[in-house]
Amino acid sequence: MSIEKSFSLAQERYSRLGVDVGGALKALSQIPISLHCWQGDDVGGFENFGGTLGGGLVATGNHPGKARTPDELRADLEMAYSLIPGKHRLNLHAFYGEFGGKKVDRDEIAPEHFKNWISWAKKNGLGLDFNPTCFSHPKAADGFTLSHRDKSIRKFWIEHCIRSREIGAAMGKAIGKTCVTNVWIPDGMKDTPADRQAPRARLAESLDAIFKKPITPRLNLDAVEPKLFGIGSESYVVGSHEFYLGYAITRKKLLTLDAGHYHPTEGIADKISSVMQYLPEILLHVSRGVRWDSDHVVILNDDLLAIAREIVANGYQKRIHIGLDYFDASINRVAAWAIGTRNMLRALLIALLEPTDILRGAEATGDFTTRLALQEEIKTLPFGAVWDYYCEKKGVPVGEKWLAEVKRYEKGVLSKRT
Repeated sequence: MSIEKSFSLAQERYSRLGVDVGGALKALSQIPISLHCWQGDDVGGFENFGGTLGGGLVATGNHPGKARTPDELRADLEMAYSLIPGKHRLNLHAFYGEFGGKKVDRDEIAPEHFKNWISWAKKNGLGLDFNPTCFSHPKAADGFTLSHRDKSIRKFWIEHCIRSREIGAAMGKAIGKTCVTNVWIPDGMKDTPADRQAPRARLAESLDAIFKKPITPRLNLDAVEPKLFGIGSESYVVGSHEFYLGYAITRKKLLTLDAGHYHPTEGIADKISSVMQYLPEILLHVSRGVRWDSDHVVILNDDLLAIAREIVANGYQKRIHIGLDYFDASINRVAAWAIGTRNMLRALLIALLEPTDILRGAEATGDFTTRLALQEEIKTLPFGAVWDYYCEKKGVPVGEKWLAEVKRYEKGVLSKRT
């Protein structure tokens, strides 16, 4: 059966539940996903100095073809984008700048070091997001940055974050699409601290210094990202969920919810509608933790479906910025981007195809039987036919055909890298 015929039958089936399939596809095309550059080179960056990865970050695997230069990383990203329907974004970390072979420390970075990324993004119609890199550096070797007891070290990282915001604003201005600059720090302790309060007071003070200079939200939005624990900070993380929730609300910043940054039995989907009562916008880092914050490639599982449904069912598409955050070096890195992003889009499509009004109507009248019955029946509705049609209309491979494209790229390009 042709893709068009399958789509027509699926459209007819959904229409019986009052679902506008055409409207769903139009809405999906307007939701950008921010791909994370660090999947392409195992969180390495392009500096000419620095420390080990650190900060609780671990990239596992040694699949051949890792990007070694900015040009190689951009080429790999272009390949990935060609497999993903729609127009999207790229999320850059500060240590992916291009420094011309010079040693430019983190407190010296400037928009000029990202001019090639900006030009490339404009050429490809991509938005850009940004992150200060507060890890993999000698001044972060003891696990503390913005909350460090040494004022000079705090000053160094404050300046780095200030410059990162300026770079984000420059990206937003040049491209004409608002940049989201997200602050995450690794600060914490391996064993039980004697003083939990002082580092958090120092962190709040540092953040206030970073955000002191106002930047128009038309160019840059500031986000802060909490975490439950990391390797080396199992007992105490300075920037906890409660800390950053309070900070985001009182300072009017975006709160970042990372799917891997909470207890393994805890999902972020239920948090979304709670924090959105108090925050105008938030940032999501969609990841997949296996037993811990292990940053596995995003799959189409219940957690992802729940996240997508909360975004769509509540009409948060314009208020929530969706980014991916995982790094798997055990498989083809381009494939990892394609798998994760296509799954994020699939989850959003399933949410957009839900007969939400019927479900909420049943709930409002106390008809929980109908609610549960329909929640189960819609799980087997033919969303796959709608997805295939969407991919075809957007000019990207349908079904598993994208994998053949990756294999050709691996043989012709990635295998030649040493």
